[in-house]
Amino acid sequence: MLTFKNFNIADWFSFYRILAAPLLLALIWFDLRTVFTWLLLISYITDAFDGYLARKLKITSPRGSQLDSFGDQVTLIVGLIGLFYFETDFIKTNLVLILIAFIPYIIQMLFAYLKYGKATAFHTYLAKLSAVFQSLFILWSLFFNPEYILFYAMIIIGLLETFEEITLIFIYDKWVADVKGIYWAIRDKRRLKKKK
Repeated sequence: MLTFKNFNIADWFSFYRILAAPLLLALIWFDLRTVFTWLLLISYITDAFDGYLARKLKITSPRGSQLDSFGDQVTLIVGLIGLFYFETDFIKTNLVLILIAFIPYIIQMLFAYLKYGKATAFHTYLAKLSAVFQSLFILWSLFFNPEYILFYAMIIIGLLETFEEITLIFIYDKWVADVKGIYWAIRDKRRLKKKK
């Protein structure tokens, strides 16, 4: 997956997020909240552009989907580490609710690795919506202060998205990329061919 041969521009946007992660962790270590937040914003912007570019330029591929998903996961983890470090009191206050949302995500990742040997790359509409609310909440918290309306919205949408991903893992026998959601999965020819 991480070979540079034939990388397209969308792949490089995804790869940027992976490369940026160690720098972002170093900024947390040196307590540089403002710089960390601005660079995290850039990572989120590249996340918004890579998928759009891939579809617009018709350069989508399974490798690109997997690279995008990996970049998303790395960016989410780094963002959460930053949030934990810079907003420790908020995290401690809401730790139970955060764990309620995070444990199903870990279970979903385990299911994916057990079944496919790698993370999913369904890129459902719910996953995109969840990513928007995660990034909004984390960035708002780091630029200003944690906002509970965004926090609760992030938790609810994140849980819905995780349960949808788990359902899709059970629906698809083999790894596939770019499934819009359960409704579309039911009609997906890739899945129906396997059943015949």
